[in-house]
Amino acid sequence: MRLSALLESGALGLRLLSGAGGLGRRVRGVMTTDLRDPSRYLRGGELVLTGLAWWRGPKDSEPFVRVLADAGVAALAAGEAEFGSVPDDLVAACELHRLPLFAVAEEVSFAEITEHVVRQVSGERAGDLAAVVERHRRLMAAGPAGGGPQAVLDLLASDLDLRAWLLSATGRPLAAARQERLPAGLGTELATRQLTAARTGRRGPYRAVVDGVAYALFPVRAGAGDVRRTLLSDWLLAVRADARDWPAQRLDLLDGVTQLIAAERDRGEATRAVPRRLAREVLDLLASGAPSAEVAARLRVAAPVLVPGLSGGPNVSGASGASGASRVRWQVVVARVEWPDTDFDAGPVGRGLLEELLTGAPAPEAGVAVAHGGGEAVALVPVTDGEHAGHGALRAETVLGPVRDVLAAGLDGDGRLTLGVSAAVPSADGLRGALEEARHALRVAAARPGQVSGAGHGELASHVLLLPFVPDDVRRAFTARLLEPLRDYDRRHRAELVPTLEAFLAADGSWTRCAARLHLHVNTLRYRIGRVEQLTGRDLTRLEDKVDFFLALRMS
Repeated sequence: MRLSALLESGALGLRLLSGAGGLGRRVRGVMTTDLRDPSRYLRGGELVLTGLAWWRGPKDSEPFVRVLADAGVAALAAGEAEFGSVPDDLVAACELHRLPLFAVAEEVSFAEITEHVVRQVSGERAGDLAAVVERHRRLMAAGPAGGGPQAVLDLLASDLDLRAWLLSATGRPLAAARQERLPAGLGTELATRQLTAARTGRRGPYRAVVDGVAYALFPVRAGAGDVRRTLLSDWLLAVRADARDWPAQRLDLLDGVTQLIAAERDRGEATRAVPRRLAREVLDLLASGAPSAEVAARLRVAAPVLVPGLSGGPNVSGASGASGASRVRWQVVVARVEWPDTDFDAGPVGRGLLEELLTGAPAPEAGVAVAHGGGEAVALVPVTDGEHAGHGALRAETVLGPVRDVLAAGLDGDGRLTLGVSAAVPSADGLRGALEEARHALRVAAARPGQVSGAGHGELASHVLLLPFVPDDVRRAFTARLLEPLRDYDRRHRAELVPTLEAFLAADGSWTRCAARLHLHVNTLRYRIGRVEQLTGRDLTRLEDKVDFFLALRMS
């Protein structure tokens, strides 16, 4: 708004004392102060309100006004309640520095002026930004020259002073206003709050308060229909503000911003089409029993697409005996998202979720190729030897651990995510086996409790593979027969026989190592182990009995 509008508002009752030539100035905000030097709090363009508590004599006026003029404020409004009128020396100082000066009558509160200015400025800014966003929409529709979501968030910061971040469904930062860093852990916390609120069916924006700071959460929808189809792939626009008192115009504006970002995201989805098609072709070849040479040919095409800077050639297929910096190995990740009582294929949900979870894995610059079918999603993950070779050991917990709470919030009690990871294989010859290995790991994960569960190839060559498939009644009977006498004795005598047994087996039956770890005398340890044998009728010098105790402890 312009200063002239303040005089035109009869409700405010302001009187202009000096600076008629500056009434065309724009007001960008309002600030109330009685500090002698408020420069640290000024940004320029403000209407400064003062009750003159800083004024002690004529010498005080010019330094105060000079500070305001140097800061580029729009005008000064001085209250008459303290002295009955505005001091003449203040009027002279404002004329000297060409700063418009208003007198505020005693019966007019600064709160009324502040509310009026904020309402007018906010409305004008929203209208101006709406026009800017419309222009930006046209730029984005014409191609990448518009700058993408980053440019939109910069507009929110510059024109509405709103700090905003664009986050993935798991809280990964995608863009930020003026590249402002998101505090550690805040992204996943906001994503969790958004998913929890969205599952209630309420319309956004959602309000979240984290460490005393309010955020408005605007979902960026990936589609319509059943919320479970898109919930785990929706993006999130997080604005550091409390939107409860926002006018409808500003809420509509932010809704338009989310639609604009959604349109840009849809355009970006086209870049995933090629990797998805290549993954589908490879999986179809494996399912049909095609020769390894055909699978290797598809992998030679896929590798340069997924690993920037990787040239084509025989080595990129990871053929047996290949060497050199461009050699690629492959891991397979299989995921399944399930909800009870649903009639839609959750494969696309798993595909989008895998693309999100595996972004930057195993190497920061590498991509993944994901296809879906039969209710599952399958990812081909390239692992290049050399700089990022150490990242090849992609593990289920590495993928799921940081976002487990976020995913659980999206699944909301009735859904489930299971994930299996294969070992890295060096050639197309091993890819079929890697796929089966990942699916077997998926079955191990599915046999475990919890909404979000994963398993890796390392667990398939262990007793861990067998334990989840033991029927519950057999598990209970087996563990009760061996361990319940010890637990009952521990409850009555506080003898710690079960912890002692665990430590003894962990020390491979070594009396000295176990006694040292437990800080016991060896004779005390021998007494406890003897009591274990007496209560259970087992002999811990026999391998069979050691194995039985070991398995019972693992299944308990």
